[in-house]
Amino acid sequence: MVRLLRAALLPLLLLLHGAAPALAQPVGTGGLGPEQLAIVVNDADPASIAVAAYYRERRGIPAANVVHVRIPGKPHSLEPARFRLLKAEIDSQLGPGIQAVLMVWTAPYAVACNSITAAYTLGFDAALCRDTCAAGQPSAYFNARSRLPFASHGMRLSMLLPTESVAAAKALIDRGVTGGFRPVPASAYYLTTSEATRNSRAAFFPPAGRIEAKKLDIRRRQAEALENAGDIMVYQLGKASVDKLDTLRFLPGALADHLTSYGGDLLGSNQMSSLRWLEAGATASYGTVSEPCSHWQKFPNPTVLLRHYLQGDSAIEAYWKSVAWPAQGLFIGEPLAAPYRRR
Repeated sequence: MVRLLRAALLPLLLLLHGAAPALAQPVGTGGLGPEQLAIVVNDADPASIAVAAYYRERRGIPAANVVHVRIPGKPHSLEPARFRLLKAEIDSQLGPGIQAVLMVWTAPYAVACNSITAAYTLGFDAALCRDTCAAGQPSAYFNARSRLPFASHGMRLSMLLPTESVAAAKALIDRGVTGGFRPVPASAYYLTTSEATRNSRAAFFPPAGRIEAKKLDIRRRQAEALENAGDIMVYQLGKASVDKLDTLRFLPGALADHLTSYGGDLLGSNQMSSLRWLEAGATASYGTVSEPCSHWQKFPNPTVLLRHYLQGDSAIEAYWKSVAWPAQGLFIGEPLAAPYRRR
């Protein structure tokens, strides 16, 4: 694991010191596209149907890639046995070229102590539910160079596109689609807060500086929240609840998340839901659905996430590559956003 993290840190450090070839090889050469993504629609949820239709139109998803299921009642969590049936139903409708799956609904978002996205991609981890603070199963996709997760690792990546508000979901989709049509000055913000146990990944914040080729400034701060920033492409910190989101402007394609225990409990009330990031203008986010303790491996590694996003990976690829133990983590947002992919 230490070797992998050193490998992840080195290219960005070299780039910041002027060694541009560190990111030269895979930049903009691939990444998942609409033909490799399946959309899963909950036919029992009118909002799911409406948002899925809009997403298919905006992203040009082939009709053959649309999967239909029925999940009545919008349960927050599924029992493992019910989930196995759902997964089998989804998989039975997928072609061999499908590398990733987008579930178009807000709930269900958990399978017992696992997130629904991790349970789908990695398989349900029952052992973790006996002690959710235990180490998770390592992901073979962590910091991977692969462009084809299913072909290379037998993993179909998954993400959830929330539909609590059809209008907000459409705006989120539009942000993902429009991101990257032209390079814009942007910043990646990394905050170390006073909540010590939630700063476990601060050691992996990229060094402050400018990446001229990407017009991106990396900014590190000791603060409880960011305020009045209008150029956000990445925003990461450790905090149970993040203030002043209403003062911020996120650029199309922006990624944002907070390290806390229950950010992935989207409709819960214990801590700030990751939905708040999307409502504030971010395009994708992440949070855990059960108590993970403060293992940094259960959250997006800041340097790994930034590195792969700058190399042209989509949001779903960069986020999945950044989490070493993702069983409890829920990936949400617009999966194909790729503001740094060459057009």
